[in-house]
Amino acid sequence: MAEENSKIEIGKKLRNARVSMGYTLDDLQKATKIQKRYLIAIEDENFNELPGDFYVRAFVKQYADTVQLNGDELLRDYDDELPKSKSTEYSEHMSRAIETRAGQTRKNTDSLDRVRQYLPTIIIAVVILVILGVIWLTALHGRSSSSDNNNIDSSSVSVSGESSQKSSKTSSKNSSSTKESTSSKSSKLSLNATSQTSSAAVFTVKGASSSDLKLKITPTKRAWISVTTDGTPQLSQTLSANESQTVKISSSAKKVVISLGNAQYTTLKLNGKTINATKDNEYPNVSKVTLNLNGSTSSTTSSSSSSASSSSAGSSSSTQSN
Repeated sequence: MAEENSKIEIGKKLRNARVSMGYTLDDLQKATKIQKRYLIAIEDENFNELPGDFYVRAFVKQYADTVQLNGDELLRDYDDELPKSKSTEYSEHMSRAIETRAGQTRKNTDSLDRVRQYLPTIIIAVVILVILGVIWLTALHGRSSSSDNNNIDSSSVSVSGESSQKSSKTSSKNSSSTKESTSSKSSKLSLNATSQTSSAAVFTVKGASSSDLKLKITPTKRAWISVTTDGTPQLSQTLSANESQTVKISSSAKKVVISLGNAQYTTLKLNGKTINATKDNEYPNVSKVTLNLNGSTSSTTSSSSSSASSSSAGSSSSTQSN
């Protein structure tokens, strides 16, 4: 019974030391590199499951050293209970090899621990370097973009300046040519008053070109206006004060009749030339203005001429009879 209790005691002692260190069998396997099933066999003292007798003493010593027990002392205390190795020298050699392997494992573990300790610092340093690089690249790109924008702005300003100068020159030429053409048209026109009375005025228009004429009507007070060309109505409208209305007159027209509701406050212009319908307000209530275009005569003028000739013929006959 004493021998059986001593056999169980070594396994129990190793297990209690492991538990007191807070190690599990998996932790002990990682630390000693001894397979878990061999560790269980050592704790249960099933030494026959180990690869050989010389491994029993080597594994027990490594197990004891890992859980902070003195492995050599433990082997001496339980020397009778542990299987004898084939060669003490070979056992010592294996023990040293196991210790060397454990030392290398500890060194590797220490190296990994150091790397893990400095890993946050390394990561932070890398992140800072990346941020600084991004800032530098952004600043460099911003400078190049601003220089390109300045070049584009200067070129666009010069181009826009040149184009504005060209457009201003072109517009001035167009406006001057328009003014010249308008003035030349108006200078060619001649307005001759054939007859002017308090109610009607007749004008003969000569020098009209082949293009259409423009009659512009502008009252300074509210007035009713009517325009007919060769009997065809062109305009019939009440205009407000300072409201202008322009009527195009065909170049083939012969007669234009303008009816005025408020002659003294109405301005008539034919291709820019003013028609003095009221004879400088001598006849402010003129209600009808007739324009005979291209030398044509009005029916009024013809009838007045015929009546004048008949009256002269009657007077001559009366003179002869006398």
